[in-house]
Amino acid sequence: MPTYQYECEACGHEFEALQSMIEAKFRKCPKCSKNKLARLIGSGSGMIFKGPGFYATDYKKKTSSDSKIEAKPVPTPGPCGSSCSCHPH
Repeated sequence: MPTYQYECEACGHEFEALQSMIEAKFRKCPKCSKNKLARLIGSGSGMIFKGPGFYATDYKKKTSSDSKIEAKPVPTPGPCGSSCSCHPH
């Protein structure tokens, strides 16, 4: 359920309310009891995945060390095999 922010145009009282998307807007101010509430447009918040079904590594930002792969030379065997001393490798 989204959180909506309200402000009373009569007294300036501000509050947030957790409401269903299909629920009607609040109209009456809980502080001054006038029908002057306005629902404000907010930026919202990012989704947060928590619980046993999600792993910390699923959405973790990659660091620069994660993208670096060290290239190691692979020894190539000579014509007589990898342990011969008769040919340079």
